[in-house]
Amino acid sequence: MTVQQKLSGELIESICKVIADTNTGLSGAEIAKLLGDSKIPDTDPQITKWKRLYNAFANWQNTHQCSNNIWDFLKKAMAPVRYLNDKEKFEFRRAELNLRLSFVGIEISESGRLVKTQRVETIAEAEKKASHLKNLLVTRNVHPDVLKFCKAELLQDNYFHAVFETTKSVADKIRDLSGLTSDGSELIDYVFSVTNPTLIINNLITETEKSEHKGFANLLRGFFGMFRNTTAHAPKIKWSINEDDALDIMTLASFFHRKLDLSQRIR
Repeated sequence: MTVQQKLSGELIESICKVIADTNTGLSGAEIAKLLGDSKIPDTDPQITKWKRLYNAFANWQNTHQCSNNIWDFLKKAMAPVRYLNDKEKFEFRRAELNLRLSFVGIEISESGRLVKTQRVETIAEAEKKASHLKNLLVTRNVHPDVLKFCKAELLQDNYFHAVFETTKSVADKIRDLSGLTSDGSELIDYVFSVTNPTLIINNLITETEKSEHKGFANLLRGFFGMFRNTTAHAPKIKWSINEDDALDIMTLASFFHRKLDLSQRIR
């Protein structure tokens, strides 16, 4: 077994604050189980979750003078099978962890494996890709609700995360405007019905207006079907989104946001 070098206290703390975050992190019971499975003593089970995890990691590393079991814990915590019913949580945690792990040249892959990547030395490097994409989108005059997804933590690994969050923002706006809680085609079919719509993007009187209304709804269905339903379509899109793809998809999302901002609720 290869001995992995020790991690800095700062990096361990940063990792623990993601993994054991009060709102989005592992539960106390999950932490206990994963520590046991990773053969790391749970030294302080009664204290705040992230401090509990930090103390356990630090104690193990100081005792063994390596980080092997800490990496083992991360692999177990990020095993994709744990997130079958909550893929968004997996993507969020992975993006947050990869931003931090980039400082030691490691990232967590889609399969949950730890792989080597280009090491960064500064926060500026980690954010460089985010700034670059944002500048390109600004030149396209995209909607402000799209620009906010140009974040380092979303782009540290690839462009998929930014695109995925952008598509969710369109669905969220439709729900906010309509007052509904459904998603996907069900949401679109109800909100943009021609005979009894909740939202309209024009007066919906002439045949031309009805055609535009139907076309807008069809565009939304295709948008969500291709870029939101990631489980079914991942083999086609998830591993191939490059900068040009991200720019085009996020520009399309901008179009939807602008249309929705001008829509009217009629029931």
